[in-house]
Amino acid sequence: MTGISTIHSPERATNHLQAMPAPSPALNVARQAMLIPPEPTLTPQSYTFLANLVYERSRIRLGPDRQPLVTGRLAQRLRSLGIGSFEEYCGLLESPSGIEEIGALIDLISTNHTQFFREAAHYEILARHVLPGLAKRRGRDWRPLQIWSAAASSGEEAYSLAIVLAEYCRTQPAFSWQVHASDISQRMLDRCRAGIYEADKVKLPDDGLLHRYFQRGFGHREGCYRIKPELRQHVLVEHINLFQPTYPLPGEQDVIFCRNVMIYFDPESRQELIDRLTGMLAPGGCLFVGHAESLLGMRHKLRAAWPSVYVRPE
Repeated sequence: MTGISTIHSPERATNHLQAMPAPSPALNVARQAMLIPPEPTLTPQSYTFLANLVYERSRIRLGPDRQPLVTGRLAQRLRSLGIGSFEEYCGLLESPSGIEEIGALIDLISTNHTQFFREAAHYEILARHVLPGLAKRRGRDWRPLQIWSAAASSGEEAYSLAIVLAEYCRTQPAFSWQVHASDISQRMLDRCRAGIYEADKVKLPDDGLLHRYFQRGFGHREGCYRIKPELRQHVLVEHINLFQPTYPLPGEQDVIFCRNVMIYFDPESRQELIDRLTGMLAPGGCLFVGHAESLLGMRHKLRAAWPSVYVRPE
């Protein structure tokens, strides 16, 4: 019957499909380009606006060499907001509804690099020299000892300070104490509050500290450690811009760690910051700055006591 002859056998159908030409690589690239929108371009005018806004709100100075970094960090943010250009993004930042976005911008721009017991010599100075002197004053002044980690990032510095204090109180007459952890990045502070860290990031000077102050994760937290609650309760987390009008902290801090922060500021901002931090120190209190930082050439009322450690005279 003639109608049956029009039906192809499976073998013939396979041969027919195999004979169809495959799309060329160039065609595939073209199709993908149609699906993926091009990256927005950050013009010099938009970059100048963003750099000025970041400086105004945080004192972080963004030079021309930082433009590629800013472009990379903000490109994904624009996509998540459904914004197609940096000009449109700048318009959002200028609008009344852009107040919260300014915080997100600074959060993305700020550099957050830290680790447990970073610049370990400072913790040795704190434990061997500073704390014994402060502990002697506890007999005359029963207020809690106050320590401020002023650029705490994700919390490793603040918890390192808490460990030093807890260890000191294990072998000496105990006194009450509090660590204040602050940062300009709300995203980093959320991690600080959680106190959860990947195991390979928890590098401590003594293996015994891991057992005393950390809990091992299990289940979906396998491979992580969390700061034990009894240590976390000593660490108060605050969102603070170091150049905001006032700080929500006790006015007399016994120790301030503000390390590797001034390197991002211009001389005028560094001077202002040192003046403000000095005002927050209790008489006899200590300011720790980064080993790559110095108060050389700045006017201040502090006395150099150890490398990158300064004391406010009593």
